[in-house]
Amino acid sequence: MSLSNSIKDKDLASHLHPFTNLARHQDVGPFVIERGEGIYVFDDQGRRYIEAMSGLWSAGLGFGEKRLVHAATRQLEKLPYYHSFTHKAHAPAIELASKLAELAPGNLNHVHFTNSGSEANDTVVKMVWYINNALGRPQKKKFLARQHGYHGSTVASASLTGLPASHRDFDLPAIPVRHLTAPYFYRFGLPGETEMEFSARLARQLEDTILAEGPETIAAFIGEPLIAAGGVIPAPAGYWSYVQDLCRRYDILLVADEIITAFGRLGTMFGSEYYGFQPDIMVLSKQLTSSYQPLAAIVISDALNEVLVENSGKIGTFAHGFTTTGHPVATAVALENIAIIEERGLVAHARDLGERLQAGLRQFSSHPLVGDVRGAGLVSGVELVADKHTKAAFERRGDLGAYVFRRAHEHGLIIRSIYDTIAFCPPLITTDEQLDVLLDAFSRTLDDAAKWVETEGLK
Repeated sequence: MSLSNSIKDKDLASHLHPFTNLARHQDVGPFVIERGEGIYVFDDQGRRYIEAMSGLWSAGLGFGEKRLVHAATRQLEKLPYYHSFTHKAHAPAIELASKLAELAPGNLNHVHFTNSGSEANDTVVKMVWYINNALGRPQKKKFLARQHGYHGSTVASASLTGLPASHRDFDLPAIPVRHLTAPYFYRFGLPGETEMEFSARLARQLEDTILAEGPETIAAFIGEPLIAAGGVIPAPAGYWSYVQDLCRRYDILLVADEIITAFGRLGTMFGSEYYGFQPDIMVLSKQLTSSYQPLAAIVISDALNEVLVENSGKIGTFAHGFTTTGHPVATAVALENIAIIEERGLVAHARDLGERLQAGLRQFSSHPLVGDVRGAGLVSGVELVADKHTKAAFERRGDLGAYVFRRAHEHGLIIRSIYDTIAFCPPLITTDEQLDVLLDAFSRTLDDAAKWVETEGLK
C-alpha cells in the first residue's frame, strides 16, 4: 500500500467511513431512546438494551450516574453560566484545569477549554499556526494525519479526518494536510510481514513524506492512539515509537487526539500512556464528562504555552474562544466525573474487563464470518469477511454490517457497524456478568447473520 496525499483509491475508500451505513439503517428507526440506567438504555416502547458503544464512545459512567446530575444541579443553582473572556474565571474551570495538568503526562501543564472535540482539534490547528507565526516560521503550516483517522466535523477538523465521506461534496480538505497510510495491519500488512516490520515500513513512508514536503513546512502530526471510528485500528508494535522519533528529529509537533482513548478507555488514564509516547499537545473530550455535558480540553506543553503567552502579550490578545468556553456546569460535572473514575478504580477495572472483552471476542475468531478481532482495553472491533483465508470482503460492503446492527437490537444489544467491522466500546462501569450477557447476545447475532448470508447468497 503506497502512501498517498489524498484519498482517491476506490478500493481503499471502500474501507473508510466514519459513521454507520445510514441509508441501510433507515428501517431501524425512528428509534427513540427514552431513559438510561447504568449500562442500559430504554426505548419509548419499554425495551431495554445494553449500550455496548457507550453512546458515541463516550458515556464512561453509563446513563444514570446521580453524582453527575447533582454536580450539575449544584452548579446551576450557584453559577449557571459565566464566560472566560477579559481575564474572567470561575472555580470549576480553574480546578479542572489544575486537575488535568496533574493527570496529564510529562510537561503538559496548560489547558484551553472548548465545547466539543471537533472545536478542540479546530483550535489545535489555529494554535499551531499561531505558534509558528510567533516563532518566525510562517511556512511551517502543514499537518500530517492518517487515512481512517477521525478528528471531527468542523472545516479544519474534518480536513484532518482521513475518511472520504467527511470530505466528499464539502470541498475538503480546506487546510494543508497530508494523509498517510493507516496502521491497519490486517488489511495493509504484507504477506509474512510482522507488526514491527509493518511499522518500520510506515515509518519509512512517513519520513519520505516529510523529506518530500520539506520538514520546514510541516507543523504537526495528529493521530488517535488507537483509531476508533475509522474501523477500530490499534497501533501495531513499534508504530508510535517510530512516529515520535521522527517528529522529534524533524521538529514536528506530536498531537494525540485522545477524545476517545482518555480517562481509562484502554486501561490506562490516557491512550498515549498505553502506547508509550509523549505528545506535545493532547486533546480530550467525550469521557471527560461521560458526555453528561458538552466539554473538551486541549492540554499543551510548557514550551508551547510560553510562546502563546509571549506572543499574545506582544500583539495584545489571543483572539480565540467561545461564548461557553470552560462552562461552569460542564467543568463542575467533569471534576465529579474524574473523581468517580479515581475513587472507584475504574481505570484498573477497564484494564481487567478489557482483557476479558478482547478474549471473549477472540473466541469468535473461528466463526465463518469473522476475519479479524482487534482492539485494546474496552475498545474492540470484529471485522466480518466473505472469505477468512483470503480476507476478501463482501462485494456489497456494509450490507452484512447493517444487518448485524439491526439484528443486535433484537437481542437487546446496541453496537456500531463501520461497514462490515462491528465496534464495541462498553461503559467503564460494565460488570463481568453484564459483559457475559453482551457476548452471548453478540454470539446469537452472529449466528443469525450466518444464516442470513446463506439465505441471501451474499458474496
